[in-house]
Amino acid sequence: MQQVFKRPVSLKDVQTHFCPGCHHGTIHRLVADALDLFGVQERTIGVASVGCSVFLYGYFDIDVVEAPHGRAPAVATGVKRARPDSFVFTYQGDGDLAAIGTSEIIHAANRGEDITVIFVNNTTYGMTGGQMAPTTLVGQKTSTSPYGRDQAKDGSPIRMAELLAQLGGVAFSARVAVDSPKHLMEAKKLIREAFGYQAQGKGFSFVEVLSSCPTNWGATPLAANARIASELIPYFPLGVFKKVEAS
Repeated sequence: MQQVFKRPVSLKDVQTHFCPGCHHGTIHRLVADALDLFGVQERTIGVASVGCSVFLYGYFDIDVVEAPHGRAPAVATGVKRARPDSFVFTYQGDGDLAAIGTSEIIHAANRGEDITVIFVNNTTYGMTGGQMAPTTLVGQKTSTSPYGRDQAKDGSPIRMAELLAQLGGVAFSARVAVDSPKHLMEAKKLIREAFGYQAQGKGFSFVEVLSSCPTNWGATPLAANARIASELIPYFPLGVFKKVEAS
């Protein structure tokens, strides 16, 4: 009998500890699938910093470096420059990448570092208490915005994929979601494409993944998943925002 579905080689055979309805496990599979596709497991180094993203080392069967909060792009830069033959990616959340790590991500992208960044955007600080993040939607209630994000006081949610697409060193920038089979297949395609840019040495590639956080959203897994389409995607549109063609 032909096997048509199996665990990616780059993932460990372990049970998930993530909250029911969390999309991290799905995103992990898509990333591991891309690593398997390019056959780079043995020379891949992942970089994760503080937040739910840090559990990367517990699920991926690769070498992983843990970075201080927000500093994953800087650490990944050092790893890639010291070991240029390695396949290097960061895996970060919105509180990590878009808040404390704003400087690191912008300058690594602008320099065109030959790394791939997977940015999980669930519009909240997932691990550390559900505080308001730079991507929290206007009106969204969090532990630090109990009456909802106030645009007049807190500003607008940052669209990172569009922001980074403006920088000269960025070769690829896209936003995807994993809330439906259709979106999942597109996410799989674009994550593979992003890693393909690194495989060809084309420079910095970035994929933002809209993700649910049922626990901090105070929602059931089904309601949290539905919120991706009803609230997140209208503000954070899916698509490719920059794609440098081969020379």
